[in-house]
Amino acid sequence: MSDFPWGDLALNLLVSAAAVVVLMGAIMATAIAIKNQSIIDIFWGPGFVVVALVSYLVSASSSGDDTRRLVVLLLTAAWGLRLGLYIGNRNRGHGEDKRYTALMRHQKGSLVGYLVRKIYGLQGVLLFVVSLPVQVAMYENEPLGVLGVLGIVVWAIGFAFEAVGDWQLKRFKADPSNAGKIMDRGLWAWTRHPNYFGDSCVWVGLWLLALGHPIGIVTVISPIVMTVLLLRFSGKALLEKGMRRSKGAAYEDYIARTSGFFPRPPRRTTATAATEGS
Repeated sequence: MSDFPWGDLALNLLVSAAAVVVLMGAIMATAIAIKNQSIIDIFWGPGFVVVALVSYLVSASSSGDDTRRLVVLLLTAAWGLRLGLYIGNRNRGHGEDKRYTALMRHQKGSLVGYLVRKIYGLQGVLLFVVSLPVQVAMYENEPLGVLGVLGIVVWAIGFAFEAVGDWQLKRFKADPSNAGKIMDRGLWAWTRHPNYFGDSCVWVGLWLLALGHPIGIVTVISPIVMTVLLLRFSGKALLEKGMRRSKGAAYEDYIARTSGFFPRPPRRTTATAATEGS
């Protein structure tokens, strides 16, 4: 491990952290000005693109494999920009997300201090931690190899699940005849959260791309943190709580027949069989 450019990586971590602070500060200032804190969701994906680009530029004079560096930059950019554009288009014209409105009702003390503690500081730390495979991979001088190719394949599977799942849901919601119905078609028949499953796979893939050196093993914290966030906090748990409340028995039936995360063929439930026989 003595041949690894530790000093270069340390500099990269510092510059990336500074870039995250500047980015979060700019987003927070804009959100305060327009009174809409939910714009942070639009910049979550592009925030990783900023870190990837900064890391790519800072690592230019180091000994990292150029192919690995470019692949990691392009894959991170494709994922982050697509996600940002999708959320931005989805949220356009809808005002502040009710989650952030509810959060702002509990504001105490300084507005900036409250926002740093509850939104921007927390998301900045998470962005930095999750981006670690992207930063570390820029300094690994081994060719991609089998693990690198596997990482690209896993990333591609995840990207496809996320992009196709979002596209299918958008088309479903755009059809007035689906108002009030539960999306249970296409990928959504195989998993209740194809976008979250895809997101997790994307970061597993990027972690695999950071295994060109033993130090990359440590960055497994990235897909772990991202998956826990998606399943336990801001993603699946919160969304399903609201869906159970609003859709009732119909959503319970959907839960009974459809995997909560890993894709699999839907189960045949009693309610489903009764519907098909009527």
